Amino acid sequence: MLAMEIDSIRVSLMNYQRVVILKEKDAERYLPIWIGSPEADAIAVKLQDVSVPRPLTHDLLGNVITSMGGQVDHVVVSDLMNDTFFAKLVIAREEGKVEVDCRPSDAIAIAVRSRVAIYVEDGVLDKAGIMMDKESGEGIGNEVAQGRGAQGTRAVTEEEMRSMSAFSDFIKDLPGLEDIEGGSKT
Repeated sequence: MLAMEIDSIRVSLMNYQRVVILKEKDAERYLPIWIGSPEADAIAVKLQDVSVPRPLTHDLLGNVITSMGGQVDHVVVSDLMNDTFFAKLVIAREEGKVEVDCRPSDAIAIAVRSRVAIYVEDGVLDKAGIMMDKESGEGIGNEVAQGRGAQGTRAVTEEEMRSMSAFSDFIKDLPGLEDIEGGSKT
């Protein structure tokens, strides 16, 4: 598992879909994950330290976990199948750790509230991770996909490239994205 941090939440100007960008802590690989507007807002509210008068859904879930004697230990983006990411919420209890299947957007929203680590399985980052050109800010996914990218990455098969079409479109559209707060991100 690789430790990640939230780089940004962006909105596509083409279709107004939200994308959370995770960045590998000790490297320059990024993982874009399409998420829904409510989850993007839930993550952004906490990242911007905005107070809300009543608990939001992810606050409520954290409160329920705590009330039942658990504590969120960490979250992990665990798999990628057919353009769909899968995640697990890892809860520590007296009896041991419990893994709960969830969407990555929900896992990330809970992680920022609980101030716990976000991890991604190596294979997921190998499949869908992208490198960013430091000068232009554009994604350079092809070099990684062809095995010429970051150390430790493997070549992606042609079938995997076709299945990642959403990410290829995302990489092409990177300069047209803006931060959710409204400023341009380059």
